[in-house]
Amino acid sequence: MKCPYCGHLENRVVDSRLNREFTITRRRRSCDACQRRFTTYERLEVTLPMLVKKDGRRESWDRDKLMAGLKKACEKRPVSMAQIEEFVDTLEIELQDMGEREVPVKLVGERVMDGLRNMDEVAYVRFASVYRQFKDLSEFMDELKSMLNTTKS
Repeated sequence: MKCPYCGHLENRVVDSRLNREFTITRRRRSCDACQRRFTTYERLEVTLPMLVKKDGRRESWDRDKLMAGLKKACEKRPVSMAQIEEFVDTLEIELQDMGEREVPVKLVGERVMDGLRNMDEVAYVRFASVYRQFKDLSEFMDELKSMLNTTKS
């Protein structure tokens, strides 16, 4: 591991800890050259399916892209980063367990919206407005009405 401060390649692990789900290892390291400490995170690399876009293009799974969209939707809402990360972890496991090489992006988008609906309705509406690309206000209002009807049931 290259030291982010001096670029030296030799370092030692001072401390290692697993997260609650035992999926990420956090390591505190000390550079042998400059003695400064830094943290690295180790996660098992999983093979996730390619996403098939609406126009037929294929795109690799991008966790960071989904995380950015979820963070934006949940901005200034009572949704913690831990909740978002746990949701994305669960979604990745579901996709991996499907065993498919390609998955329609629509399936992933619907799953994300279902998860957001359970986490925070305002975040759900924000995400849906971007994901579904409502053409006008009436489409948006129809979605809100259906969400309100579902909530009352």
